Amino acid sequence: MAHYKVPPEERRLFRRGPWENLATLLIAVGVVMLMQPFSLSVYGWSFATILAGTVGFVIVSHFPE
Repeated sequence: MAHYKVPPEERRLFRRGPWENLATLLIAVGVVMLMQPFSLSVYGWSFATILAGTVGFVIVSHFPE
């Protein structure tokens, strides 16, 4: 099976560090949304935000360093 060689500019785009930071930030925003006492609709979206951040983190953990 032939391996596809990824161009250097694509390798820079899919680096683990910045994407992990973004996923972690998304999880933190979801937790803040969960704990805020002001808006029920923001509270309602908190689980989806935390879930999206967690799934993103799992996917990004497979990116090269």
